[in-house]
Amino acid sequence: MIVIGKIVSAVGLQGEVKVYPYSDNMERFGRGAEVMIGGALRRIESSRFVKRMPVIRIEGIAGRDAAEAMRGAELCVDGAGLPPLPDGNYYVRDLIGCSVVDESGAEIGRIRDVIQNSAQDLYEIVCSDGTAFMLPAVAEFIAGVDIAAKAVVARLPEGLLELRR
Repeated sequence: MIVIGKIVSAVGLQGEVKVYPYSDNMERFGRGAEVMIGGALRRIESSRFVKRMPVIRIEGIAGRDAAEAMRGAELCVDGAGLPPLPDGNYYVRDLIGCSVVDESGAEIGRIRDVIQNSAQDLYEIVCSDGTAFMLPAVAEFIAGVDIAAKAVVARLPEGLLELRR
């Protein structure tokens, strides 16, 4: 299962919830779409968008109290049916756990998380000593990605590893 969003709040009195989307594909939050929430398959009964955030009504959730109880729940879809991405784009689930090496092949660490923000994604990289740092996922710093080999080749800015200590 792939997490596509998280319920962040109830909206109004009729059981709608606001979702923080982890997916760029807003069709996943459209009316009639099916999502897993807490292990149960649910259908989205209605959908609208407020500032690029889905506001949805989920079958079986009626009223503000029921919607409030859903706060923090993750919306998931079956990862088997996901379409292939264009070159240079990767699913977050495929990046998590990738080994990060420099251009000489020396291991730097592993990707623990991908933080998606408005400017660019940030890779959270954990080193073997347990320290972590963030690296922008831009061509200047990412020389290559090989999902099949679970490897990312990075060009670190000079002094970055020394600064994190």
